[in-house]
Amino acid sequence: MTSLLTENTEQLFHSSASPELFGAMWPGIKSETGLPEAPSGGQPGFLSFSTAYTSTQPGQLHYSYPSQGKPPPPPSPPPRSHTPSLQTATHTHTKTQSGSALLLPAGAALPQGVKDQDEVGRRNSVGKSKGKAKKSESSTPADSDLERIFLWDLDETIIIFHSLLTGSYAQKFGKEPATVLNLGLQMEELIFELADTHLFFNDLEECDQVHVEDVASDDNGQDLSNYNFPADGFNGPSSGAASGASTGVQGGVEWMRKLAFRYRRLKEIYSSYKSNVGGLLSPMKRDLLVRLQSEIEIVTDAWLNTALKSLLLIQSRGKCINVLVTTTQLVPALAKVLLYGLGDVFPIENIYSATKIGKESCFERIVSRFGKKVTYVVIGDGRDEEFAAKQHNMPFWRISTHGDLVSLHQALELDFL
Repeated sequence: MTSLLTENTEQLFHSSASPELFGAMWPGIKSETGLPEAPSGGQPGFLSFSTAYTSTQPGQLHYSYPSQGKPPPPPSPPPRSHTPSLQTATHTHTKTQSGSALLLPAGAALPQGVKDQDEVGRRNSVGKSKGKAKKSESSTPADSDLERIFLWDLDETIIIFHSLLTGSYAQKFGKEPATVLNLGLQMEELIFELADTHLFFNDLEECDQVHVEDVASDDNGQDLSNYNFPADGFNGPSSGAASGASTGVQGGVEWMRKLAFRYRRLKEIYSSYKSNVGGLLSPMKRDLLVRLQSEIEIVTDAWLNTALKSLLLIQSRGKCINVLVTTTQLVPALAKVLLYGLGDVFPIENIYSATKIGKESCFERIVSRFGKKVTYVVIGDGRDEEFAAKQHNMPFWRISTHGDLVSLHQALELDFL
């Protein structure tokens, strides 16, 4: 077994005759449509643990936000006592230093060095919540028992949505473009209808927060059972000057209190309907959702169900949790999670939106919440989460194809992750 691994590794990193294969294996290669290039022969999933990084290519994501921060110093190569060391690779867009990059084929054990996380600076302050306490983000006894946290991207990692609209999924996997686009448009309409009707998106679109508890310190705990949200005079950030003292100036005590009420109610709605989003929809819309879920699974070859296997396996472990970090705004992200049936997998307190601050800062907040003794594993399809993972010295598992999802589940089953 050892000799076979060594031979396969040497072929991978010393083959100069197959630049196309090498490019497909390198993390971060994406097409102009925002999706990674399809590997020529069905590339298995892999884990990268590296400070090497390639410059970002232009993408078309609706809610993309550039990652921030400067690259950290390269980490020391993780020790491997049971197999020969995997050699580092070079790439046309990067400079490789000794021990700066490591790729593990699916089935190879995670290096012990991955468990040592670099020191991370204090959490950045965010928007209106600057200086505010994050009530749900303080460590609890349950959090202190955690050993591993998996940080997931949403679109084109767990679910297929944005690429349905752009046509990139149909092009990449040979699907009928018109059919795929129609499914994407119908799901998009449902997402924003749910967000506008039940999740206060009309009020909160320009008052977006990273986390549902970001303005909780402005909440006075008032009973909201009979509270009349449409009549309280809150109409978003531009309403203060026009509505007078009854509404309050944007950022003032009254305005922030009404904003906090909406996020509290949003949390209540999510928690109440996370297992039954159909309860928020009319019978006709409920039937439409069931049909769309089925047809999208068929056209995407059960992508969501394949990802769910890994999510549920992680959830079944006693000391591991799933955390969602998405570049979608928080309210539409919550609508997506509910409509795609992921509410039971991601409690609302474990969902973060990177729209305002970028994924690197989101990861920093999560490390501040759960601590530095926990091992973090980042799973995603894009440059944002790859770069953020490198900045925080976290291992990164790229999702480009169904095969990557299958390999991820196998690695989890074998306790490599």
